[in-house]
Amino acid sequence: MSNWKEWLTSVLGVSPWVATLIGVAVLTVVINAALQWGLRQFGRVTQRTTSVWDDALVYGAQRPLAWAVWVVGAGFMARVLQRQTDEAFLAQTLAAHDVALVACVAWGLLRFINQLGHDVPAQRAARGEEIDHTTLDALLKLARLTTVVAAALVIAPTLGFQIGGLLALGGVGGLAVGLAAKDILANFFGGLTIYLDRPFAVGDWIRSPDKSIEGTVEYISWRHTRIRAFNKNPIYVPNAVFTSIVVENPSRMSHRRLKETVGLRYDDFAVVQPIVDEIRAMIQAHPGIDTSQTLIVNFSQFGASSLDILIYTFTRTTVWTEFHHIKQDVLLKVGDIIARHGAEIAFPTQTLHLQSPAPNLPIPPGGEQDTPERTSSVHSHTVPTKDARG
Repeated sequence: MSNWKEWLTSVLGVSPWVATLIGVAVLTVVINAALQWGLRQFGRVTQRTTSVWDDALVYGAQRPLAWAVWVVGAGFMARVLQRQTDEAFLAQTLAAHDVALVACVAWGLLRFINQLGHDVPAQRAARGEEIDHTTLDALLKLARLTTVVAAALVIAPTLGFQIGGLLALGGVGGLAVGLAAKDILANFFGGLTIYLDRPFAVGDWIRSPDKSIEGTVEYISWRHTRIRAFNKNPIYVPNAVFTSIVVENPSRMSHRRLKETVGLRYDDFAVVQPIVDEIRAMIQAHPGIDTSQTLIVNFSQFGASSLDILIYTFTRTTVWTEFHHIKQDVLLKVGDIIARHGAEIAFPTQTLHLQSPAPNLPIPPGGEQDTPERTSSVHSHTVPTKDARG
């Protein structure tokens, strides 16, 4: 140690402590360059692996590590200066050195977490695997929060804060804060419930029979959930609401139900049975219908103006547009079957029965006959004759 100091002192013609500062600075530059070169080489190796953890580690360490080396070097130089002077600001510089070093570590962890949040979904999407964005987002937020809180707890004593006092203050004031921010806490725990129970995830279509809520989930935070309605308006729902309402998640349905009632005319009663049998056979052979589920095709009731046939079945697809294509095909084929049997689909009709008037009865000479529908009178008269005299 003393040899290189003496050498620098003789070469540069400066004091030993100045030579020490120059040596520390040069060594810091060399170590920084060596670490950056090593990280680049390690990064080339990790690019050939299938794991995303090593890539995230390299990305997270690149810039914070360079700054950390400079912070460590600055700390050594500050200690050298501290031996030469009693100025108070050097003590503050050493405290800032410790704070900066902790901040570099926290910065590297946050970069590592963010890179994992980008690489993990991309890798699973490339493999064709399903991604639970809700759980992933919750874990990333929890990791970031833990990193920030841990860094703050480490930095606080360095800056002269008493952690014990802060914790005691938090315990005493926790009740008051809890009462004042009960809605915020309710939303926080509601968000935690969503993350743990996972009744829905980002991208799901949900609705609630208790509230006027229906749409696609776009974002889930610790305070609220943003839902995009079908008219493209955003709906911001506090997370506490989901702990007290019923939420229906149609996105997780296994099938879509096809339920229709087809009415025939009463004049087509003779062909109801063959029509029902042919419709059932058509649906059983349809490629879009899941015949392992409930399938009902039956004459169900005598309607007010029709003979009703119930069609109840489930499609294989759950996609809304594909379901309607299958439904259209089934209904068109039902119409063709009805037409082939010479029947027609009924429409609301009304039959009016009119009472016919009673027939006229023989009228006795000099008499009259009255009926409720018609009144007739017969009057006698004299037919004039021709004079004999012409």
